[in-house]
Amino acid sequence: MRVTKSIQTTLKYIIRMLTLLFAVSVIAFTLVKLSPVDPIQQYILSTGAVSPEQREELEEYWGIDEPPVKQFINWFSALLHGDMGTSLLYRRPVLDLIREKFLNTLALMICAWVFSGIIGFSLGCAMGVSKDKLCDRILKRICLFLCSVPTFWLGLVLLLIFSVWLGLFPIGFSSPIGMMNSDVSIWQQIHHLILPALSLSLMSFANVALHTRQKLIDVLESDYVLFAKARGEGRFTIVKRHGIRNILLPALTLQFASFAELFGGSVLAENVFSYPGLGSAVSAAGLNSDVPLLLGITLFSAVFVFTGNLIANILYGVIDPKIKEDYEIQNTSHNSDGHTVSENDNNE
Repeated sequence: MRVTKSIQTTLKYIIRMLTLLFAVSVIAFTLVKLSPVDPIQQYILSTGAVSPEQREELEEYWGIDEPPVKQFINWFSALLHGDMGTSLLYRRPVLDLIREKFLNTLALMICAWVFSGIIGFSLGCAMGVSKDKLCDRILKRICLFLCSVPTFWLGLVLLLIFSVWLGLFPIGFSSPIGMMNSDVSIWQQIHHLILPALSLSLMSFANVALHTRQKLIDVLESDYVLFAKARGEGRFTIVKRHGIRNILLPALTLQFASFAELFGGSVLAENVFSYPGLGSAVSAAGLNSDVPLLLGITLFSAVFVFTGNLIANILYGVIDPKIKEDYEIQNTSHNSDGHTVSENDNNE
């Protein structure tokens, strides 16, 4: 029966993902069609003047002269066959571009995600333990300041200080200028990655820190913690045994929920540091009206965020087994005598 429930849960998530992708496809395609930017005109500006006959041939080749509904059906049908089209800006298949750019963005987001989680959770615990003390007040003001700072402004400040003034990090790009990718070492890539990842992590770690602080304060002021103090347990033991265990799940929830925020922030961070990832690609696609690339990255980002939330749901049951128990309780029903009967009993 547990295998059947796992299959049903998996099918439910697959149906949700397919529904989400279809909704995102319709909304994204509609917004692109409502855009005042003409992709044919943008293509002509990048390639040079063309004759009216050549323009008509381009419209017929791209299907722009067809009704919007038919354009969507043709594009979605090709998408179901694994064809996202060809980028008008890069002259390459969209799927190949996403695969290439995503590796750089993934490295940037993983570093920023790890930085924000470790730094945010550690500072939140430190602020919660030292509530209303000088350390707590200073860190709290810093976090509140970082919550209100735009990512691009913070990136420019870090770039000015650490790259221009101090010269500790390169100004931009993911590798040294003039070097082949095969000649770039892993340390050089990390050296170019640290500053963009740091600026991106500072955008989200403040929320994790403030949330963790408040949750830890609530736990330390609870009745069972007061009872633990009365039994003679030390402060470190209380924080380790009762505090961290109760605040880990909310912190993990907020950390995985920051996937979408990090993905959106990567667009600004990659443009500030000229980092060749999906963020810079989607900006170029939007400015140059590269419709196939823009739609492809939009769908891919939806899948990425959905996958992050799915991983979080799986980890919830690993960290807190009570979630699985609650799920089983919700799947029970009551018979006419008022007795609780599970779905397994009903099937029997």
